[in-house]
Amino acid sequence: MPDSQTPNSQQSALREPTAEQRRHWRLVVEGVIAKHGARPEQLLQILIEIQEELSWLPLKVVTDVAERLSISRARVEGVVGFYSFLHTRPNGRFRVLFSNNIIDRMLGSQTMMDEMCRKLWLQPGKMSEDGLVSIGPTSCTGMGDQGPALLVNGMTITKLTHQRVNLISELIRKDTPLAQWPQDLFAVDDNIQRKDILLNSALKPGDALRAALANGPDALMEEMKKSKLRGRGGAGFTTAQKWDFCRQAPVDEALGRVVVCNADEGEPGTFKDRVLLTRYADLVFEGMTLAAYAIGAKKGFLYLRGEYRYLLAPLQEVLSARRAQGLLGASILSQTGFDFDIEIHMGAGAYVCGEETALLESLEGKRGTPRIRPPFPVTHGYLGRPTSVNNVETLASACLIATQGGDAFAKIGTAQSSGTKLLSISGDCAQPGIYEFPFGATIAEVLEACGATDVQAVQMGGASGVTLAPSEFSRKMAFEDVPTAGAFMIFDSGRDMFEVASNFVHFFAHESCGFCTPCRVGTSLLTGYLDKLSNGYGSKPDLAEIDTLNRVLKSTSHCGLGQAAANPILDGLKKFRPAYEKRMLHQDFEPAFNLDAALERARQITGRDDAGAHILEEQA
Repeated sequence: MPDSQTPNSQQSALREPTAEQRRHWRLVVEGVIAKHGARPEQLLQILIEIQEELSWLPLKVVTDVAERLSISRARVEGVVGFYSFLHTRPNGRFRVLFSNNIIDRMLGSQTMMDEMCRKLWLQPGKMSEDGLVSIGPTSCTGMGDQGPALLVNGMTITKLTHQRVNLISELIRKDTPLAQWPQDLFAVDDNIQRKDILLNSALKPGDALRAALANGPDALMEEMKKSKLRGRGGAGFTTAQKWDFCRQAPVDEALGRVVVCNADEGEPGTFKDRVLLTRYADLVFEGMTLAAYAIGAKKGFLYLRGEYRYLLAPLQEVLSARRAQGLLGASILSQTGFDFDIEIHMGAGAYVCGEETALLESLEGKRGTPRIRPPFPVTHGYLGRPTSVNNVETLASACLIATQGGDAFAKIGTAQSSGTKLLSISGDCAQPGIYEFPFGATIAEVLEACGATDVQAVQMGGASGVTLAPSEFSRKMAFEDVPTAGAFMIFDSGRDMFEVASNFVHFFAHESCGFCTPCRVGTSLLTGYLDKLSNGYGSKPDLAEIDTLNRVLKSTSHCGLGQAAANPILDGLKKFRPAYEKRMLHQDFEPAFNLDAALERARQITGRDDAGAHILEEQA
């Protein structure tokens, strides 16, 4: 197999399509658009499904989609260009993406990717000349408890070993259809290590709904208020208050309000929602239906991150079963006027869509650019309708409140953080996986439970969270102390905390939506400064520039991504400064580019190494 894609092979792949190809493309486009009722708000779903059929999105297809949806081609191209899983150039019949999250890298993902590239005679980021395969990195795949992990044509493979890499390489080399690959390759473990009230729930489908219907929507809202349940996605907004705002917002009754479950679990190191959707999907969907009952919603959406594509079919089966049981659809549980159904929308590789307004833009078939607020989603959300956006764990917890009451829920945890929290624990510990703890548990208690020793640092809340040093392990997991969306990454004394911060900052630069200049440019500059330190050109003035950048990002970025981008560096400088200082080899400013070093290859080719072939420092 050729070692990389050549210009000729690119031209071959992109040459004018044959009449037969055009006909096939047209039939695929027509079929998918008809399935979605030719609705422009379905654009992202349409593009995802077309790409699954064709393996890429030819520009002729982009034009056809725009014409048939009566929207501009620029809008379609803008959407394709925004999401990293969509592409207008061929990427091979097998598109292999290795998780580049820091935890996967610690587990050897980079080594595994290099090994597969060698076996298939391929360069990372390139497509083979015969169009068979492309290999490259991607952001966190939500499998930190069982990495290294990869995606092949959107399907997840975990626990990579040299043997697995050999097997996958051979299957690709033989052009074996994915459906014929050994099914054990695609097994994903739940790794539930500690249960409490949520994961121990024995509720059956319909139990929470029947309890709510017996008392009415006002009583359900009252129990939600008593529970003091706060959003589990990280922001911690009071759930009852969000539901009440949405409930009181004026609405066209023919359209109704909307409930959205945010399952775009893209924060590095987080995978709790994956487990809830795998093992407790009924609890999640029932929580959405409870929210609909409380606020008067008719429509619901589960926004599922693209990396969890393998969960789509089983989740659809759960929805079908609930409809058959009278738990979704018209007159739920024979309650006249209680009409509500749920639709699953797929993401396509955009971390920023975890922000609720960016998610709503994506649901409407647009680029996932965060909206300016106000207005807020509770009054003007999906297609302008009042919309409640809640996290997977939040909605599942609502079922406990409906059945056990708000007071019982509020007794668990702390005064400001009621109930329990699911933690996605990964990194340097004996038992990674999902742990459920009451709010108020200390970091030290969590570390002991998962078998972590010689711990240098804990990253709480993912890349945008806080880095904790050993002196802080007595702090509590709670909104009033250390809040978290669920990520709990552990690093022992053998890890380089500079490399950890560098991975996070590169992640932010890659995932910036590009809408606002401070984030778009600032994250790129941050990566440049860290790369400069890493390459031996760092100096103290660079740290001053990083501090200035941080102030600009925090005060002027449009959303939380840019505002949090410098957090890993600032925590690192404050708590793990030696990891940075050993890279500051210069007291005064040093350029990041060494012109003389850049000429080394030319000197080798020409066989020259005399003074005239060098650019001396005093000459520069």
